[in-house]
Amino acid sequence: MTHPGTPRRKLLALVTAIAVVVVGSGFALGGSIRRIETIAAPAAFDPGSIISDYNFFNPDAMTEAGVQSFLERRACVARADAPCLWEFREATTAQPAQGAGHCAAYRPAASERASRIIAKVAKACTISPRVLLVLLQKEQSLLTRPSASGYLRATGYGCPDTADCDTEYFGFFNQVYRAAWQFRQYTQEPERAYKVGVVSVGYNPDPSCGATPVRIRNQATANLYNYTPYQPNEAALAQPGDDGDGCSTHGNLNFWLFYTAWFGPSQTVGYPTVFGSCLNLVGGQPCRGPEFWPR
Repeated sequence: MTHPGTPRRKLLALVTAIAVVVVGSGFALGGSIRRIETIAAPAAFDPGSIISDYNFFNPDAMTEAGVQSFLERRACVARADAPCLWEFREATTAQPAQGAGHCAAYRPAASERASRIIAKVAKACTISPRVLLVLLQKEQSLLTRPSASGYLRATGYGCPDTADCDTEYFGFFNQVYRAAWQFRQYTQEPERAYKVGVVSVGYNPDPSCGATPVRIRNQATANLYNYTPYQPNEAALAQPGDDGDGCSTHGNLNFWLFYTAWFGPSQTVGYPTVFGSCLNLVGGQPCRGPEFWPR
């Protein structure tokens, strides 16, 4: 069963890091496994620290212009009903401030570029726009092979693997905002199934595929597991360009592969004097009072 706050826990082996070429046409929803091409070996993939808090929570990692330029440089195959993301526009809706430590208010507009939506949501919810770009690619291949269906389900929010998507959350802006909101929610309320510390993480929704303990070392990694609660198994790690075996899932591995291919090492740590301690959340969310989050 799903509920309105449940993001999609995808099993898809989506497009790749550098070449970003998908085998076959169209987009398969649900629990399908897709083959990926030309990908760097994940020798440095660390299931306990997939991305640093600094890289995950830095809203200033890219400007709106930087996001637009990045989108225009992707090798995108558009469709008649699905333009490339760099030219996509959508009306946005007002979102109220969620309180100290959470998303700030979002001011709507009649026709906003995808790049502006991404940058504004990142700033409102204190999430890196790079994380949102990677999520859009990991979930729906929107940067390289957009589809009308993909725009509706852009970040997989409200789309669990075991049930149909909740149409209440359809739409590009809705999906981007809700994913960022959910990451902030995980951070504000970190006592969840996946949190900093030693946690058992499965390889697949099928419990017979097993699980192993993972020492989750930062809040950003915990957030990724709460959104996509599986780790890659040995078969997935051995050959990222293949499907792996029947127990392989690829979501968090693909997140790491896209991020490192596009933006460099995912483990960068910023200086607290530049980005305050509330953006460096090792050990969980330390900052809850309004004095930490001036708006």
